Amino acid sequence: MSHDRLSDARWFKSTRSDDIGNCVEVAFLGDDEIATRDSKVGGTESVLLFGTRQWDAFVRNLTA
Repeated sequence: MSHDRLSDARWFKSTRSDDIGNCVEVAFLGDDEIATRDSKVGGTESVLLFGTRQWDAFVRNLTA
């Protein structure tokens, strides 16, 4: 994963985020990759990357 690709990513906050900064941000990178990070940390140092199948399984388990 290219550092430039992450620094150019468009990050979205969860609609369930609170007003004191406890939130997760997600970026859809294309090429079947999704990036997540803690909004308090920001930057690209603490990003978790998922493939689309792994992301789908993750989200499905959150809502089950």
